Amino acid sequence: MSNPAPTDELIRRAPKALLHDHLDGGVRPDTVVELAQECGYAHLPTTDVEDLRTWFKRGARRNDLVLYLETFAHTVGVMQQADALERVAYECAVDLAADGVVYAEVRFAPELHQEAGLTLDEVMESVLSGFRRGSAGTDLRIYAITSAMRTAAHSLEIAELAVRWRDAGVVGFDIAGAEAGHPPSRHLDAFQYVQRANFHSTIHAGEAFGLPSIAEALQYCGAARLGHGVRIVDDITGPEGAEQLGRLAAYVRDRRIPLELCPTSNVNTGVCASIADHPIGMLRRLRFRVTVNTDNRLMSDTSMSTELIGLRDAFGWGLEDFEWLTINAVKSAFAPFPERLRIINGLVKPRYALLKAEQSMGAVQ
Repeated sequence: MSNPAPTDELIRRAPKALLHDHLDGGVRPDTVVELAQECGYAHLPTTDVEDLRTWFKRGARRNDLVLYLETFAHTVGVMQQADALERVAYECAVDLAADGVVYAEVRFAPELHQEAGLTLDEVMESVLSGFRRGSAGTDLRIYAITSAMRTAAHSLEIAELAVRWRDAGVVGFDIAGAEAGHPPSRHLDAFQYVQRANFHSTIHAGEAFGLPSIAEALQYCGAARLGHGVRIVDDITGPEGAEQLGRLAAYVRDRRIPLELCPTSNVNTGVCASIADHPIGMLRRLRFRVTVNTDNRLMSDTSMSTELIGLRDAFGWGLEDFEWLTINAVKSAFAPFPERLRIINGLVKPRYALLKAEQSMGAVQ
């Protein structure tokens, strides 16, 4: 582990990569209030911005995924018009760039944004336009992942939408929503369509539900990454330093299948009691393909910098660890290979080298 520990300021300046972030889970509280006023959405629990910020945080910390997901009714409720979607996507890109994120894949469920009559293609155009505008002039490269709701029956249509927009900023397909009782294999036709199109998929699996969800995502649906995947630890036994990996855990590690881990969100949904208790420590030590992500920046009151600061405090991780995590994420990204190489060799490694040199100078002084 790196020593000395990096300061908050060094961490904020470090280049970051983000693979698992929900558009409707990262809306600014003041934007929620303003959009509600503009579109006549009257169901907010409060229109005071700070009170609303607190309400979202409190609502998320109920140690249950289904309860956690209830808070999204309000953000989705104000994201039904094209200009609202464009604004939220624009602000998402601006906020990520300001936090040092140089690569991001942000997911959302287009089917949830049609209540005011938008077509799926109009939804996509609005979001991708916002991403382009918000990332212009920054180091951020931002893409979209379309998520189908696993509790609904539109997954093939959403998979077709993703592939249709693949050359305009969409890089993957996903299913999201309540995990228990809604296995990935129910959406097999969508995932087979994605595979036949030589496209990418990641699946929310192994968050609130265990190993069967992970096994189906990989062995039936062909997922390239696991959205969360934290429950892979259910297939790891034995004391620290002498862990035994079951067949599924060994497969995930051997095949370098990326885990889109979201520590703060997992604490909120009851996966673990604190960051220090999060399995990411063991998974990193066992050299799984670990990545760190925000999941829902509004509900979990987090950012990529906040996540890394929490990991520093919990595990003593430093710049070497964070560079490893960042490179893992870019390696695992759905962007074209030349672009991934450019980001790793042109942004991540040079900037971490400068930060480590700066830290060393500070330690000498």
